[in-house]
Amino acid sequence: MLTRRRFNSFAATGLTSLAAGLLQPFEARAAESPELGDNGLYVQDWFLESFLDMNDDLAEASTEGKNFAVIWEQRGCPYCRELHQVNLAREEIRNYLMENFVIVQLDLWGSREVTDTDGEALEERAMARKWAVNFTPTIQFFDKDPSVVEDKAANHAEVARMPGYFKPFHFLAMFEFVREERYKKIGFQRFLQDRFAEYKAKGIDPNVW
Repeated sequence: MLTRRRFNSFAATGLTSLAAGLLQPFEARAAESPELGDNGLYVQDWFLESFLDMNDDLAEASTEGKNFAVIWEQRGCPYCRELHQVNLAREEIRNYLMENFVIVQLDLWGSREVTDTDGEALEERAMARKWAVNFTPTIQFFDKDPSVVEDKAANHAEVARMPGYFKPFHFLAMFEFVREERYKKIGFQRFLQDRFAEYKAKGIDPNVW
């Protein structure tokens, strides 16, 4: 996982390289399959390794000008495997997330202590119940401004939630929806339709993802 010390070492790729990557065959861009950690979850070394204090992690992301997201997974989850081996294997998706988001991975059945944005400390499995996370993968997204939280529990402070596995185009679109703060004006379905039209106009067919 990515430590705070190493977090700033990654360079931005920019939208130009993102578009270029979309036009390349997937086989030429696939990364090596991620390894399984001791807890049975797939490991991405660029995920943030922290003390699991959500306010601290949110502030860290804000300092970097990034959004904060929490991804929930569990051992043996086939859709979590798909997320890592398909979605995050795409260079353009992985680079966009690394450039714009701080991501913390939590275990639906884990026992590590997590401190909520309202200050309550619970084990991961108890926090999952508090935040109404019932299946995996689930991704919670937060505003870049920590003041938006205002001591609310994280599930009441999140600006969007990805409930389950999304195919690559929809997956990236959700992160773009949050990063561009479009949730303040329109719903995700409308944003998705607009983004689909934009890609088609550039000669990129999201249906082949």
